[in-house]
Amino acid sequence: MVQRPVAPRRNVRILLIGERGVGKTSLILSLVSEEYAEEVPSKAEEITIPADVTPEQVPTHIVDYSAVEQTEDQLAEEIQKAHVICVVYSVDDEDTLDRAASYWLPLIRRCSPDNRCPVVLVGNKIDLVDYSTIEAVYPIMKEFTEIESCIECSAKTLQNVSETFYYAQKAVLHPTTPLYNYDTQELTEECKTALQRIFKICDVDNDGLLNDMELNAFQQWCFNTPLQPQVLEDVKAVLSKNICDGICNGCVTMKGFMYLQCLFIQRGRNETTWAVLRKFGYDNELQMSKEYVHPSLKVPLGCSTELSHKGQEFLTLLFMQHDRDRDGALSPLEMESLFSRCLFPPWGDEYKYTVPTNEKGWITFQGYMCQWALLTLTNVRKTLEYMAYLGYNMYHNECQTSSIVVTREKKVDLAKKQSSRNVYTCHVIGPKSSGKTTLCRTLIDPKLEKLNDKVVPSNAHVTVNTLHVYGQEKTIMLKDINVLNVQDALTPAEIQCDAAALVYDASNPKSFEYIARIYIKYFADSKIPVLIVANKSDLSEVKQSYLLQPAAFCSKYKLMPPQPYSISRTIRREIFVKLATMAAFPRFQGAWVLFYRDRHINQFGLMQGDSLVWWKAGIGIAIATIAGYVMMRVLNTEKR
Repeated sequence: MVQRPVAPRRNVRILLIGERGVGKTSLILSLVSEEYAEEVPSKAEEITIPADVTPEQVPTHIVDYSAVEQTEDQLAEEIQKAHVICVVYSVDDEDTLDRAASYWLPLIRRCSPDNRCPVVLVGNKIDLVDYSTIEAVYPIMKEFTEIESCIECSAKTLQNVSETFYYAQKAVLHPTTPLYNYDTQELTEECKTALQRIFKICDVDNDGLLNDMELNAFQQWCFNTPLQPQVLEDVKAVLSKNICDGICNGCVTMKGFMYLQCLFIQRGRNETTWAVLRKFGYDNELQMSKEYVHPSLKVPLGCSTELSHKGQEFLTLLFMQHDRDRDGALSPLEMESLFSRCLFPPWGDEYKYTVPTNEKGWITFQGYMCQWALLTLTNVRKTLEYMAYLGYNMYHNECQTSSIVVTREKKVDLAKKQSSRNVYTCHVIGPKSSGKTTLCRTLIDPKLEKLNDKVVPSNAHVTVNTLHVYGQEKTIMLKDINVLNVQDALTPAEIQCDAAALVYDASNPKSFEYIARIYIKYFADSKIPVLIVANKSDLSEVKQSYLLQPAAFCSKYKLMPPQPYSISRTIRREIFVKLATMAAFPRFQGAWVLFYRDRHINQFGLMQGDSLVWWKAGIGIAIATIAGYVMMRVLNTEKR
């Protein structure tokens, strides 16, 4: 789906106000009939001009005001309904201009204090004088910043009549005030911030310059047409002539880019700058529009969200752009540079305790992708928002929803005994001092080297890393379920997961009872795969104070035997691969058995009728292995 730019208003409502006799009604009638009427009514009826006859292709409603026919309450109502107001004065009557400043403009402010309506000052009857009042208007424009422009015209000779209403349209569709400060004659701070973000998005190689290829991509994206070579040279010539550092090594600098947009505005070409801003998601207040950053994405119940290949490709490109020293990790400055396109970074310092980092505590590429996988799984709305901030829409020329994959329903995975997902949530549950938190930490820090003399923050209760299941990379999220009291009930959010690890301390006789009761109460009748983990297996194993010993308990409930685990062991990753395999192949224990010796097969609780499943699984894997070997030999032979 192609991302559409933020659309301006679908219609424009213009209100004309001012002193009696300044020619408000005459201006409307002259526009419509294209000739001057000697006799005019006190008030013209509301007129609608179809979109196809207006320069901006927007239907326009023109409303007249008459003090003779309307009350002050009706006037206030019309002011509140108007999108733009033309305050008309007569150039041959100085008092009407004074009244515009002393009465009409303050009245507009009083009637719409929260929503400042743009204003166009219109000096009518220019045919009656041989001078201009524009100089006298400048102080008024300085005082009332809502005045977008001023124009002099004549309803009698039709001079600038159509231009007057075009300016009024532009004041609504392409307002100047959000972009440009007339006092300083510079871009507003909000406009600078928006254009800086746009520049960074277009600067694909992240060298602080826009080369010819990047400028052409910018032109193609914003205006759907390539940048002609001669036009490009003319642009560079203008920059070289007017500012000293607008061009560097034949490329446009940030300062040069800003100067060009300022030049468009100064020359009355607001629509050009607005076309750029709207293409990158900005509304009339120079805020990222809700429609742009939060496009509709339906996630049915039971489904989850992951990054698509396009999403991963884009995020990989961003990492490579900002990893300036090519060390495979983002330093604090590199991270700040990457997220300088956003209002705030998508995550805080808790990433140091959540995903893999290097010895300096800097997020590695693997950790970076894990952090995005975690965000997409738990808060896909935020991922979509940041994809928009970072410029995904321009990179792929489509809506950022294509960066997301909505997985199939979990009940389908259970029915097929195989999951199509790549990101899994595994809950780690156990009594206090069972070592479950340490187990979670070793997923990202196997030797626990990064936890010395450090306190893990309370919000860092999740660890995420990647591993391989049957040759496919999977992302596993371990969530440490913190239960303060054995009697406390688990919430549905603490139970629902792709696989659960119930951890007990093998050296504590009272530890197993807790997880046994947890299993019976919450998991015995569920379809969630469960792995029993006997932690601290390096210590002397003691008899558990429970009706059944752990091995007998697992046999009774057709669970795999308790898995020994200890932080003192040199190989610890195996247990995480087991959890990921159980999540990837729910209810298909034939896939799990490859991790265990033959003596464990009977402990799965598989009856004789299940032997066919075992044979199919074994034969299938054997055939796949042989076929792969033969294919490799054939390809190697062909190369020779």
